[in-house]
Amino acid sequence: MNWLLLLHQIPPKPPYFRAKILRRLAQVGALPVKNSAYLLPNTDETREDFEWICREITTEGGAAWLFEADALVGFSSEQLQDSFRRLRDADYEQLIEELPEMEEAKLTHRFAELKKIDFFENEARARVEALIAERQERARTSAPPTASAPQGGIWVTRRGIKVDRIASAWLIQRFIDPQARFRFVETSDYRHAEPELRFDMYEGEFTHEGELCTFEVLVARHGLLPQHPALQPIAEMVHDIDLKDGRYQHPETSGLARMLDGLCLRTADDQQRLQQGARIFDALYESFGA
Repeated sequence: MNWLLLLHQIPPKPPYFRAKILRRLAQVGALPVKNSAYLLPNTDETREDFEWICREITTEGGAAWLFEADALVGFSSEQLQDSFRRLRDADYEQLIEELPEMEEAKLTHRFAELKKIDFFENEARARVEALIAERQERARTSAPPTASAPQGGIWVTRRGIKVDRIASAWLIQRFIDPQARFRFVETSDYRHAEPELRFDMYEGEFTHEGELCTFEVLVARHGLLPQHPALQPIAEMVHDIDLKDGRYQHPETSGLARMLDGLCLRTADDQQRLQQGARIFDALYESFGA
């Protein structure tokens, strides 16, 4: 097993800086082995984490050294791996305790972040996965009837698609109707004809309902969350961008809004906006569902 060892000297001022560095080391899953000495398994991701922390320390006038090691005197590889597992005990205990009351989106995010720093699979991980699977199965079997999912339908929305319509079209094509065909129309000229399905349009089959944006309505009406919990944080981000009420305030929301703004500035063609926007939402979905 190959390891990365970080040694540091942190200046006494500013006084908050030591706490900040210790917090960052905990966030990346580093194992304290001695005073001012921290260990991580050697991967591209952990090396980048340690390099950023070294840079933070030296920027504030401290000193930091990063070494590769095949072994540490006084520790076997098995002992170190077991120490990493024990380091995650409290995290899993807290997650298991809070799991019954935790929202699906928060649970998905917390578990994904915890797995990133559970380098050697704490035995509690399998228990959490089983509890999540049981919870999702209960939600699936108790879910109310959902809207039928048409195949190869014609989906109509307003021309000049932006956040909610880009996200909704991606959702339709990926999860509801993979053969969907889209029409982008001027509302003043459009006359509804069966079997077209309107979304994010006045009197549309799928549009804003109460405090929900169209994306949220589509997710709810088609019962997508039990099998696709990663859609929850995406729905909340689209909600905040589209309705501008700041209800959820995910840290990623401003970045998503900026990317979609740039996309709309690059092209006025709705089909291109849909295709390029789909790549953004595909990547976002994979990051939340990893």
